[in-house]
Amino acid sequence: MPIIIDHAPGQVLSFAGEELRHYLGRMLPEDAPVRVLLDVSPAPGSDAFTVDLTPAGGIIRGSSDRAVLLGVYDALRRLGCRFLAPGRENELVPPLAPAELRLRYGHTAAFFHRGVCIEGADSPENILSFIDWLPKAGFNAFFLQFKSPYVFLRRWFSHENDPSLPPEPFTPQDAEAVMDRAQAAIRRRGLMLHKVGHGWTGEALGYPSLGWDAEVRPLSERLRPLAAEVNGVRGLHGGVPANTNLCLSSPAARERFAALVTDYARSNPAVDYLHIWLADSFNNVCECPACQSTTLSDQYVELLNDIDRRLTAEGLDTRLVFLLYQELLWPPVRARLNSPDRFVLMFAPISRTFSRSYDAQAVPPIPPYVRNRITLPGDLGENLAFLRGWQKVFAGDSFVYDYPLGRAHYGDLGYVHIARVIHGDVRRLGDLGLNGYISCQELRAGMPNFLPNYVMGRALLDGGADIDEIIGEYFSAAYGAAAPQALAFLEELSALSRCDYVNGKGPRQDPDMARRMDRAQALCRTFAVPAPGPADGPAQAGFLTRLGYHAQYAARLAAALAALARGDGQAGARWDELCRFIGQGETAFQPWLDVYRVIDVTHNYTGF
Repeated sequence: MPIIIDHAPGQVLSFAGEELRHYLGRMLPEDAPVRVLLDVSPAPGSDAFTVDLTPAGGIIRGSSDRAVLLGVYDALRRLGCRFLAPGRENELVPPLAPAELRLRYGHTAAFFHRGVCIEGADSPENILSFIDWLPKAGFNAFFLQFKSPYVFLRRWFSHENDPSLPPEPFTPQDAEAVMDRAQAAIRRRGLMLHKVGHGWTGEALGYPSLGWDAEVRPLSERLRPLAAEVNGVRGLHGGVPANTNLCLSSPAARERFAALVTDYARSNPAVDYLHIWLADSFNNVCECPACQSTTLSDQYVELLNDIDRRLTAEGLDTRLVFLLYQELLWPPVRARLNSPDRFVLMFAPISRTFSRSYDAQAVPPIPPYVRNRITLPGDLGENLAFLRGWQKVFAGDSFVYDYPLGRAHYGDLGYVHIARVIHGDVRRLGDLGLNGYISCQELRAGMPNFLPNYVMGRALLDGGADIDEIIGEYFSAAYGAAAPQALAFLEELSALSRCDYVNGKGPRQDPDMARRMDRAQALCRTFAVPAPGPADGPAQAGFLTRLGYHAQYAARLAAALAALARGDGQAGARWDELCRFIGQGETAFQPWLDVYRVIDVTHNYTGF
């Protein structure tokens, strides 16, 4: 008798049924008679599901279609499946005797917002594979920045920072086609879709929302009065439209911005959360007399109220996400959101340290705001002070938008430290009054493995998950018999690493960092990659192969960092050697290491 899955109509439930049939079909004997009902009992709030399975079958019921799919993957994990990284080739699907098909439990996700935002250089396959992995890892949302992911795809097709691969043609129209496929994959899984964020200010000034490139076309004289006046001049900040603020005391600028958002919301009803952000640069806000009479945050709130009124008039219920970032970290003095239920607060502590997790206890006063003279907070307490300030004027839904896998992770050569920081951050979200986490990150953050993302998903879905148990579960599945040696090696590398140094924090000449990286280099060069055990399969062999490559990559990065930290004139040559090595290996290890982003970060932040 085949495995039979019953469910109501709908593409998400159909997909959940296909997935359950696929995995149970691989796990159970061919003649196992199993019949499972996938059922929805609608309920508001976070994703919740119950699982009741016996050798004959049973039921998986969720609070939504998406929750049913999450319940399917969670049940499979409890039955022994491991979804270790994007791609079916990185999954562990063990055999299961029919008598072992027994589960009975209920679960509600610890936090509502559990997502990832695209960054780096990505192929279409990277994006689609990552979306497929998200619900398997416990996530429920994906954020496609800008109106189209063109900039992230173009970086890959042009092979920016990697001269070993010839550039390939790629157009904004090509990106639209990839975006359509990505959004279809998101809908098929019932994931929540976040869109845009960056680019609104550039669009208001007449430029397409495609990325952070400098613009060769001069700013239109008709639209120049809409741009922020800085040092007596209205123009593009550094030539980059996305980094340019508007003169928000200008009725024409506010009207144009609000109309763009309204038109987009009307034309894109599938967007669940539409992000409304200002310029992606700081200390360049408008200095005209009218703007100086108020604060940027007060102007921002009034702009959000203008957008809300327009959406309400058109009967649009799109949720809007507003951003605590750069100048907008300072809370408004007078303005308040008129319809708080439409809005979600997004706290983005991009300048934080990753030496440790959030600490909800030590929160100092907010420093005074000085227009175009701000310094971004580095200490965790300073960052959280701004969050507390906003929470005094807004009590609605909220999440943190954080960056552990955006830059700082390259400074953790073992990936165990950053995984522990992520776990600690998630465990403290409730204390901070936040209802979730979206990670702004490279999708190819997998060298040596995807442990940090795995920990993130598990912790967000199951707030009580123990970090050591998660790490042990991951390493046992990924490295099989070699798990103890792999973990010992990567833990020692993490202990020697300092994320903040690679992220540009602290002096570049640092004797302690030099000593650490000398030891890390020696450790990597003497590490012998264990052979797979007799019971290990292709997945474990792949992880061990990548561990060997990672030891070579980390040795070269450590050598470059040691030279930089000593002030050695050979630092540039060591960095060049690193860049050549990872460029030559990109074809073989493309899904695991983002060569573009490694070079971008170490050049623009670390100091090579």
